[in-house]
Order: sequence, then C-alpha cells, then structure tokens
Amino acid sequence: MLLTLEHPDLHWYFPLSKPRGVRPNKLAEAMEEARYDTLAERRESPLRPSSAANEPTGLYLAVAQTLRSQAQRRPAVGPRQVFVIGDAETLVPQESSQEAANALLKILEEPPASTFLILTSSEPGLLLPTIRSRTMPLHLPPLQLDRVEHFLVEVGGISPEDARQAASLGRGSIGRALGFLPTDGEAGPLETLRVQAFELLSAATDSDAGAVYRKSLELGTTRSRGLMPLFELLEDVLRDLSATASGTPKDLINRDQEDLLERIRDRRDIHPVTVAKAFGHLEDAKELVAGNVSPQLIVAGLLTGIREEFIGSP
Repeated sequence: MLLTLEHPDLHWYFPLSKPRGVRPNKLAEAMEEARYDTLAERRESPLRPSSAANEPTGLYLAVAQTLRSQAQRRPAVGPRQVFVIGDAETLVPQESSQEAANALLKILEEPPASTFLILTSSEPGLLLPTIRSRTMPLHLPPLQLDRVEHFLVEVGGISPEDARQAASLGRGSIGRALGFLPTDGEAGPLETLRVQAFELLSAATDSDAGAVYRKSLELGTTRSRGLMPLFELLEDVLRDLSATASGTPKDLINRDQEDLLERIRDRRDIHPVTVAKAFGHLEDAKELVAGNVSPQLIVAGLLTGIREEFIGSP
C-alpha cells in the first residue's frame, strides 16, 4: 500500500494550482479533490517526469488548514501516521504564503504524539526561519549517475545512450532525468526548458543588444513563478560555461553542447571569474521571481546583467 500511495496513514501533500472559479469557502474542498486526482494519476503513471506547471502552484492556506485538521485525527490503521509535505518552500513565495506557513507552524510546534511530519525541499533556504527552527534537517545526496542510468535502462526501457544523457542532465534525480526524455513523440518538458536556457545564454552573448529584449518578450504569458525551472537549467548552463572556461570539459552536465559552449567562450573570451559574477545576477533574478515581478522584466534584467559581465555595457 505504501508503494502505491494508498496506505490510509500515509498522507502526501504537494504544490497544486488553484482551481478556477471556486468560491473561497469551497477552496479547501476543491484543493483536496485536486490532490486526490493527482495521486490517482501518479498511481497510474509512477514514472512521471519532473516538469514545470503551466499555472502557478503552491501549498496554499486552504491546503495547510486541511493538513492541520487531518493531522489532529487518529491514525486509521497503525499506531502512527506520516505526513509528507513536498516542495515545502512553496509555502513561502506564493499568495497567502505567510498565513499558510503559520498554519503549518502550529502543527509543527505541538504535533500529536502519533503524527510524524516530513518536509522535503530543494530550496531549504526559502523556508521561513521559524519552520527551519522547528525541524531537523536531513540532507539526501543525489544518486550516483550510473545508478540512475541503470534504472532508466532496466525499469524505464530507455536506450543506454539516451539513459546516459538523461542521467547526466538529471544530476542524480530519476524524476528529473525522465523530464529530459521524449514523451509521446515530443521533447520532454525539461528538455524544452534546456533549449530555452541555451537560447538565453546565446541572447546574453549576442553582439546585438536587442537580442536580450527580444528573447524576454518571447516569454509571452509565462508567469514569474514558472521561471524557476528555467533558471535552474540556466544555472547548469552557466556551470558548464565555467567548466569550459576553466578547461575542464569532463565536468560538463550538458555534454552534448560542448562545441556550442566552446564557441561562446572563444567568441567572448570568457573567464571563470566573469561567469562567477553572472551567477550573482541569476540569484538576484530568483529573488525577484519570489516577489512575483513581471517575468519579462526579470529576464531582461538578468540577461542584461550577464551581458554586461561577458561583453560590457552597450
């Protein structure tokens, strides 16, 4: 029952989009229904890739209140019950985040004796200090790449060549690796973002300063929160550019883009120090994402900053 996510004493909460057209007094019920529907989908397709949602997602106040209410109940079968709160950092950068985080604080401060709460986060620094102070951190290192590759081949039926590439891009995460593989004849969701990340770098190093603004406008209706997966991949691209500038191509994550990275390095005479400065602009952009600033402005500012480091002011 645990492996199929059907054990009545195991409760998994994760970021969801807010249902549209739902009245506030019905939001908690609608969010819980959406959670059950998502769990059913994951039971049907457990090898689902990591992807970026089209709509902003979060652990909203209604979800936190439902979780708190359920945690007060007695376990259904065993002597204990476990609540897993995935991507717990999304309690912070979303609408009503402070209220949602505070609602969770109450159960963290005095959890029932029969209840265990596990918060997972890839960005623990975004958690409220009050939440971090009430939890015990446990770092889970990524899987070795050969183990991810073996899993993709043996369980996922992926060809060894594709599995090797996906494992490298996945950086020790099976779910992330799956996101770079084709789905139903189309590029995987993370592969699509990876292409965009390289396009951002190309725009930032283009001799035409207007390329920065044209690329920013191409984002269209992308919401600011949706930029985070793209920025994570851009971070990988910048790391690879730094490795290329340092003359250590064996450390590349995007191994298939070595030639492109070398051309960018040679064309702009890029050094590791300037790449390190570019990372500062990326971190600033991530903070703006949390503040729901216009995505076009965020990307334009980011690419302009990177361009100034690599090329100089126009």
